[in-house]
Amino acid sequence: MKRSREWCEAHQVALYLLAIAVGLGIGALLPATAPPLEVAVEPAIAALLLVTFHGIPLHGIGAALRDGRFLLALLAVNFLVVPVIVPLITRPLTDSPELLLGALLVLLAPCIDYVIVFTALAGGAHERLLAATPLLMLAQLLALPVLVPLLSGGEALGMIEPGPFLRAFVLLIALPMLAAALLQRLAPHLELSAAMVPLMVLVLVTVVGSQTPRVLGAGASLLVLVPVYVAFLVLATAAGLLVGRLARLDVPAARALTFSGATRNSLVVLPLALAMPSPLVPAAVVAQTLVELVGMVVLVRVLPKLLSR
Repeated sequence: MKRSREWCEAHQVALYLLAIAVGLGIGALLPATAPPLEVAVEPAIAALLLVTFHGIPLHGIGAALRDGRFLLALLAVNFLVVPVIVPLITRPLTDSPELLLGALLVLLAPCIDYVIVFTALAGGAHERLLAATPLLMLAQLLALPVLVPLLSGGEALGMIEPGPFLRAFVLLIALPMLAAALLQRLAPHLELSAAMVPLMVLVLVTVVGSQTPRVLGAGASLLVLVPVYVAFLVLATAAGLLVGRLARLDVPAARALTFSGATRNSLVVLPLALAMPSPLVPAAVVAQTLVELVGMVVLVRVLPKLLSR
């Protein structure tokens, strides 16, 4: 078991890229599998986060929440800097309101789930990010109904509802965290870390496989989104590095801040996009997921070199 875990951890980047390729192949060649794979997405993410939370001493979360400098930097990147970056990079989409709406919906929402996993893989302060997830969830719940209609020219007015956000918070954050705390208390010697890489592979296959038919159905119209999403990754990463330096954060906290700024909440906002009349809106959200997953695999390798001790 120990050898298997060490092998998986040593080859995790290659395994994640392979998982993305397998998901793309399944979605393209076997589109009928998309509905059952979509059903499996949330349980897979919940299991991944349970293992992630279990590896963190949850009794230290209270102390992490008292880290005011990190929390202020986190809010500044996600709700001050990102809303400045997004309208600049989405200007090419102004003639396509559906694509613009989908891009705004996903780019303005900071990730609260698998960003913790990627932060941990890059040696970031994932426990501080974990402690901040309720705050990030509440902040985007309040910000999205204002920012998306404002930046979309009123296209999404009244379309942003709190239900999907609250559901995702309960299923993907609160319940896995509670289960992890119970396991730490009742079975203190239980070791779950060996499941981390296999579960991440499972998440990538289910997410990519379930959403590829939707992306392919939108055709070449989504290609204009790729440079937008790549530009966001680059600029948001740079913003995280800059704000981390200005806030004088330590290296693990600066890595966590950078991942939070660059990673978006696509799996939570997807139900909002699916509820909108145009199929291009959810397709735009899913396209961001595909670009981001590749970007995160790269960032796991690059960021420790940019922010080294």
